[in-house]
Amino acid sequence: MILCLYFFLDSKKTEYYSRGAKWGKVGESVEAVFRGSFEHTIDEKGRVNIPAKFREILLGCQDDRLIATKFILQSFRCLDVYPLVEWERFEEELMKKPRFDENFLKMENFYLSNAYECIVDKQGRILLPPMLREYAGLKKDIMFTSALKRFRIWDKETWLRFTEASERDLAQNPQLFSSLNA
Repeated sequence: MILCLYFFLDSKKTEYYSRGAKWGKVGESVEAVFRGSFEHTIDEKGRVNIPAKFREILLGCQDDRLIATKFILQSFRCLDVYPLVEWERFEEELMKKPRFDENFLKMENFYLSNAYECIVDKQGRILLPPMLREYAGLKKDIMFTSALKRFRIWDKETWLRFTEASERDLAQNPQLFSSLNA
């Protein structure tokens, strides 16, 4: 859960704001999630600007560290990126799992062993490790996509292929989301 409670007070001192966006009344905890998708470019050194909307949420975490790791969805490769506080919660939940479960070990070897800490610099950029850039096929044009408490970084062409495939799946099976009760 990402709590964002340290933003600007209005003149009545009853509500918190984040750059004009109302977050909730004083004393209430408001859970912030990442929303939307944003196109950016990655430079030759592997640095990329975090989208402004995502940086606003990260400000609420009061930490400039992110954890990036490999992710694969329907054979499409990208990166999962967590604010450090969310990654630590994820690790705490994993510590409750059976240590020698075969699926746990596979996830540990793929997901956890490829996790890297990335620091958000003063310009709002992160440096993605070469191994992660290569895995996700990140060239120049990339996409940031929301995933609730984390976000993903995709090569733009891969993202377009993934969304086309997802749309085809949904068109063929309109009940695809029914199990989510959303």
